[in-house]
Formats: sequence, structure tokens, C-alpha cells
Amino acid sequence: IDPNADADEMTARRLAESFAAYLKACKLDERALSTLPPGRFLMPGDLEGSPALTFAPLAGIDDKRPRAGSLHAMMDRRYEAYKTHVVKPFFREHITRLDRQIVLIDAMQALNAGPGAMADLERAVTEILSCFRPGRGSFLTDLFSRRIDRILVAATKADHLHHESHDRLQAIVRRLADRAVARANFTGADVDVVAMAAVRATREGTVRQGRETLPVIIGTPIAGEKINGETFDGKTETAIFPGDLPENIDAVFDVSGADHRQDSAD
Repeated sequence: IDPNADADEMTARRLAESFAAYLKACKLDERALSTLPPGRFLMPGDLEGSPALTFAPLAGIDDKRPRAGSLHAMMDRRYEAYKTHVVKPFFREHITRLDRQIVLIDAMQALNAGPGAMADLERAVTEILSCFRPGRGSFLTDLFSRRIDRILVAATKADHLHHESHDRLQAIVRRLADRAVARANFTGADVDVVAMAAVRATREGTVRQGRETLPVIIGTPIAGEKINGETFDGKTETAIFPGDLPENIDAVFDVSGADHRQDSAD
């Protein structure tokens, strides 16, 4: 795609659809990436198909002012409109009057995908904390009338682990939050962590494997979910050994090391 070509609505729509499909693919379990803006491309709601979401990043552009009437100029204009008419109103109406904030993260999905996904989750939390940092001078922080003084980073889906592993999950999230706070140069607010589940979808049990007794979780995987090569129909209950989280917390974030995925077994 030539960014200097004349602006064309069909080309813009095709690029936006491809970009949205790319973001959705990045969010799947295989990659489990978290830093996937713009967020409304994943959850468009009433904006689906509107010009507000009909833009995409372009390759081969520079810092020069785009030619009027070009595809580059169209994309630049629509992205700025997205920030003005979608992002800013959301912050103004829902965030700016708060002094406390809960940040929900899917640490389980990232842990299963490996250190690369965990590093990306850390980047996402860093960017979120940066939005709450006073004095940064961004188009978001300038909106804040109150200072966020307490933030809770909550790892969801704790019911996908046996309770024996909850402390280790919380320790991993604590390390992630501490690293994100340091990277964002975020001070002046208390940041705490917790492992939780909004809905408990499993129960705990044990199974015998030879002479060993394994802690398992029992539940019904969603239709189409794959575990150990088996695809479930959404109706069959099964017992799953979720594996042990790594003892070496630093290894969880080491993208140069081995893949520290959880091993799951029926």
C-alpha cells in the first residue's frame, strides 16, 4: 500500500478490517499479547463500521506532513479524531474523577504463552500506570483533576489454578507490578496486587497417578477449547492438572531463556 496514494474509502476499510483481524489474532492464546491499541478495534461496540474505526497504521511513512488528499493524510486525520472523540471522552467521563483504580490482567493466559507474552503484559501495565502519572504532559494525563493514589493490579482466572498455586501467582503479579512501576517512573500511589476470579467456574479435587496424588481443578472447558491436543465440546466435564507455576519468578520474564509454559494434563 502506497501511503502517498490518493485517499480511498474502500482501501481504508479493507486496511482497518485487516488491522482488526491482526489485533484479534494477537490476543488469542497462542500469542496472548496485551499491548494491542486501539482498544475499540477489539471491542468496537456501537462504533463498529464507523469512520471512527476505519483507519490503520501504514508502513513506509516518515515524520513529514502528509500530502493533502493522500491515504496517509486520511489515516492520520482519523487517528487524531479517534483520540479526540473516543479516547478523551472515555477518560473524562469514567476515569478522571477517580482516586482509586483496579487494573484487571489475564496473567494466566500470558504465563501459558511464555516469557514473551509476560514481557508484553508488563509493557501494557507500564503504559496503563503511565496514564495515571501526574505531570507526564500527555493528551490523557492533562485531563486528570484528581490524583490516583491507590491502584490494585488483579490477576483474574485464579480458579484455573489449584489454591496451592495462588500464592505463587500473586508473587509473579507482584513482581510484574513492581517492574512496571519502576519502568513508568510511577510514584506517589500505593500499588497492590491480588489473585482473584470474578466467577468461580471450577472446583478442586485430587487424582491418583501411580503412587502420586495430584491436585486438579474440575470443570467444563468452553466449546472449542484445546487442552493437551483435545478439543472440548463445551458440555463435557473434565479434571485437569494445571501444572506448577515456576519457582524462579525472574525466569517468567526472561525472553532469552527457555519457554516456561505450564504443563497441563488430564
